[in-house]
Amino acid sequence: MYGFTESRKKMPGRENEKAKEHGKNLKQFFKFGLVGLSNTFISEAVYAVIVCLKGHYLAASATGFVLSIFNAYYWNNRYVFREDADLEKRVWWKVLFKTFIAYLWGFLANLALLALWIDLLHIAKYMEPAVQLLRQWGFLFLDADILGSLLAEGINLVLVLPMNYLLNKRWAYRQEAIQK
Repeated sequence: MYGFTESRKKMPGRENEKAKEHGKNLKQFFKFGLVGLSNTFISEAVYAVIVCLKGHYLAASATGFVLSIFNAYYWNNRYVFREDADLEKRVWWKVLFKTFIAYLWGFLANLALLALWIDLLHIAKYMEPAVQLLRQWGFLFLDADILGSLLAEGINLVLVLPMNYLLNKRWAYRQEAIQK
């Protein structure tokens, strides 16, 4: 059986190009993931602080969202989806606008799912055993509503993040060929 390097050497030209493109996409996805981690940290930290201060979960999510978008635009534009000099130059404000729209879809999905978990399924009513355990470990500020809200937001991350990547890659940061 061939190892990765041996099989790579035997690929015809077109398949070798596909392998390089696949590697480039994986690297880009990894970078997007790093930016996503920083976005998530900003958004979740803001969300947690506001919820722990007994602020409404929707206001907490909206505030975290807006702050994380500026972070996303900065790092995605400079680090993840760099401009290709051989393609049409991006207009910064259009990219920023598209970034907001792409993340807005994710935000709206997140809000709908938060309402589902918190208001319709009442996730908090299942949190009391976990709250008691966490209080024994010193998390005295937690109650079932706070823990339910935090868990709901965590579940949503797994559901919403893949959509954000695809919208950003395929639409917000896409470059067109130069028209001659």
